[in-house]
Amino acid sequence: MNDLDLLLTPEGRALLDEVRDTAPARELAVATRLRRDHPAELVSAALGQARLRQRAAAKFGAEDAGRMFFTPNGVEQSTRSSVAAYRAGRMAELGVTSVADLCCGIGGDAIALARAGIRVLAVDRDPLTAAVARANAEALGLAELIEVREADVTEVDTAGYDAVFVDPARRGGRGRIFDPEAYSPPLSWAVGAALAAPRAALKIAPGIPHEAVPAEAEAEWISDGGDVKEAVLWFGTGAPGAVRATLLPGPRRLLGRGLPDPAARPVGRYLYEPDGAVIRAHLVAEVAEEVEGGLIDPTIAYVTADELRRTPYASAYEITDRLPFNVKKLKALLREREVGVLTVKKRGSAVEPEELRRKVRPQGPNAATVFLTRVAGAPTMLIGAPATAG
Repeated sequence: MNDLDLLLTPEGRALLDEVRDTAPARELAVATRLRRDHPAELVSAALGQARLRQRAAAKFGAEDAGRMFFTPNGVEQSTRSSVAAYRAGRMAELGVTSVADLCCGIGGDAIALARAGIRVLAVDRDPLTAAVARANAEALGLAELIEVREADVTEVDTAGYDAVFVDPARRGGRGRIFDPEAYSPPLSWAVGAALAAPRAALKIAPGIPHEAVPAEAEAEWISDGGDVKEAVLWFGTGAPGAVRATLLPGPRRLLGRGLPDPAARPVGRYLYEPDGAVIRAHLVAEVAEEVEGGLIDPTIAYVTADELRRTPYASAYEITDRLPFNVKKLKALLREREVGVLTVKKRGSAVEPEELRRKVRPQGPNAATVFLTRVAGAPTMLIGAPATAG
């Protein structure tokens, strides 16, 4: 029996409830006590699963994570529930009622699709992963909408489904895979499967080069709470070639308009830091137009303007000082301003924020933000603070 089989027994489920909130520092003592009454391998499996559930709470929420089952890779590679729910909602808006979820992993996307009222065929070739996906569908009361199949996705007939969703494996034995053709299955196969379906969505790494996006696809970059999570290639939406950035929560969607790169200009009173999804989607020009600004440098994705114009697609800062990069001058300025809380941001600089923070040793009751960047090609420090409405 594998760990999952042990945990699905009545004894295993009861033990999972008992060890649910075990802190890492207490694991050894708890394990020693429980092994007096339970098999050692079951105790080890329960404590390991409790640890995975605690880690998974950040992605799935404590309530769902506390009922689901995980593998280490499943926690690492699964989609954050807020992103999966957004994508499932968009599927529903497109009129999709059934989806073939290929490379389903532990079932995070299948769960979101089922909760959107969509019938799902969830496929994974790894026996344990498929079993975990099946257990999760049952644990969350979604087994009637989710059929889990252990199979090679390249051999599955998806003709009877409204849409295909493919999440290729992007990690191998040596870590993250950057070449889309080294995904499992390769991106070219996934694109072929997408083109054969009425509608499709392919989840890919956000760093995919724009030139690798098929002409038939709409490309969407998604961030959640300011962190870029993924890119999605959509097929069958009626918008081939479209590019958008979507910010969660919201959602707030910025659609590309094919604007030319904004011109560089002198640093003004305000600096705008575009959301990572905006930068990945190459939509900084759209933000610059919205705030009537320009770039601080032709190669840097910071926008500057003289007036404060609110936008959900960028964070605004009021700049008080501009200095050539010099640690001693920065340290003196921070001491004079009594800055003890220093936020260090960088774009176009080789200096590491923690290294700079150690060198300047900020002390005092005030806060500031320093941007390590380039202005007109020169290493520069811009000092300021989040802009407030005046």
